[in-house]
Amino acid sequence: MAKVFINDVAECGGCYNCQVACKDEHCGNDWSPYAKPQPVWGQFWCKLNEHVRGQVPKVKVAYVLTRCNHCDDAPCIEACPDTAISKRNDGLVWIEPAKCSGCKLCLDACPYESIYFNEDLKLAQKCTGCAHLLDRGGPIDEPRCVDACAMSALMFGEESAFSSEISQAEVLKPEEGTNPRAYYLNLPKRFIAGTVYDPSSNEVVIGATCTLSGAGSGTATTDEFGDFWFEGLAVGAFSLKIEKDGKSLTKDNISTEEDVNVGDLALS
Repeated sequence: MAKVFINDVAECGGCYNCQVACKDEHCGNDWSPYAKPQPVWGQFWCKLNEHVRGQVPKVKVAYVLTRCNHCDDAPCIEACPDTAISKRNDGLVWIEPAKCSGCKLCLDACPYESIYFNEDLKLAQKCTGCAHLLDRGGPIDEPRCVDACAMSALMFGEESAFSSEISQAEVLKPEEGTNPRAYYLNLPKRFIAGTVYDPSSNEVVIGATCTLSGAGSGTATTDEFGDFWFEGLAVGAFSLKIEKDGKSLTKDNISTEEDVNVGDLALS
């Protein structure tokens, strides 16, 4: 049965254990015929990317792991003139080191930029899904990045076992049509946030009703700090109306091309 990777962004705390574990497993270790050693520098078969969003003080951080997506319609396979890249029965896409001529065509073909070139060995390299561990069996029967994840943000296994997660998940760059086998839960979307205050008392306003309309809609209530948050928004234009005790204010043309902190809003 084909395997899948599940990446839950909401559970990732940015410890980088996955990235370190990948290096530990593959740097200086020759796992032929699966893979030659990963260089210490310049390659991250498992790479954790930090995304800082918003403007101070309304800021959020998300960590998104990128690796080979082990696509069902992998463009790297089509691009390889040496038939060095193939898909295994378990769904993992691998580059056979003994066949790779070092033409680099697969690097340009990969839309995820997940294939690297080893200048010393003159061959292309990438995540193998730790196939050497899967085939060997033993105490570690999953990729090292998954085994090292203390928060269970990374999961790996039979596709049928993750049907519920897959039904709620997204893939990276769906427009590429590669049918990846790496799925993501809780990928960060846009947010609009701000603070409401009463200029006459110079105090924050607690319990104000905030209504968002436009490219999406929703309501929120200011908290004990006068803050409101709208999360999971699409890219587009929004209008915001804030009301309490007969007072109201409206802010139009809020663009979510980027995450937005609308700042301190005076309700008078």
